[in-house]
Amino acid sequence: MTGDRKPAAIVRGALPGPRSPWAVALARLGRSRVALAGLAVLLVMGLLALLAPWIAPYDPLAIDLPNQLQPPGPDHWLGTDLLGRDILSRLLYGGRATLVTALAAVVISAVLGVSLGLVSGFYGGLVDSCIMRLVDMLLAFPRILLALTVVALLGVGLGNVMVAVGIAGISGYARVVRGVVLSTREQVYVEAARLVGCKNGRILLRHVLPNVLAPVIVLATVDIAHALLSASSLSFLGLGAQPPTPEWGLMLNEGRAYLRVAPWVTTVPGLTIMLTVLSVNVFGDGLRDALDPRLRLG
Repeated sequence: MTGDRKPAAIVRGALPGPRSPWAVALARLGRSRVALAGLAVLLVMGLLALLAPWIAPYDPLAIDLPNQLQPPGPDHWLGTDLLGRDILSRLLYGGRATLVTALAAVVISAVLGVSLGLVSGFYGGLVDSCIMRLVDMLLAFPRILLALTVVALLGVGLGNVMVAVGIAGISGYARVVRGVVLSTREQVYVEAARLVGCKNGRILLRHVLPNVLAPVIVLATVDIAHALLSASSLSFLGLGAQPPTPEWGLMLNEGRAYLRVAPWVTTVPGLTIMLTVLSVNVFGDGLRDALDPRLRLG
């Protein structure tokens, strides 16, 4: 009988255990070369912005009028602007302002939107009606117009841009989370938690919230691109970063008057914004495919 049991034990030991959904999603993401390329570009951009004080060749605020509007060359790899400031140095420092503003705006949108969506979908009734009418009001305005309105009320500055772009992005998170919660709250394990006496707050945090993390992560990843474009647009219009602060949108505005004689002043920050947004979108698409439960069997 011992001889009969050994093969069964060996077979049971050889079978792999069930993998968590997050492990499956990570494995799927690792097989997407395009998504990994986008992630690599984002990591490089973030690292360059983080190390700007140590790797920037010049002071981004230093004015050097004799070298104004110099084309790219050995002394200034990306050229100089109207005041002779090194564009590469300003680009590196500007990445810190632009990326931090976009990330902070997404955090504000996600925290407020997820909270509203959880409460709206879980409690329903009058609470759901009031919250969703507020969300519908936000959706009635184009995102950039809503951000412009908030900045006009709060005043100019990067801090106010973070708040404005964050408020403009709340509606997307609220609607997505509400839809997930409406289906999750009817699940058997939620009813079981109610029967054993769990309070609503505990049910929301322990049983409902984990189910909305995957769509929220995907939405937040893609939303970084929208937030970056909105923040850069507001700075371009003079409502965000103020001179002489280096910021990508502001750098676009500073070079637009010299587009014919010194196109590098505008082209460099413009291409940087385009590359960053493209990388975010590519990585977001790969992350969405990896977390899509309908594709996990693929």
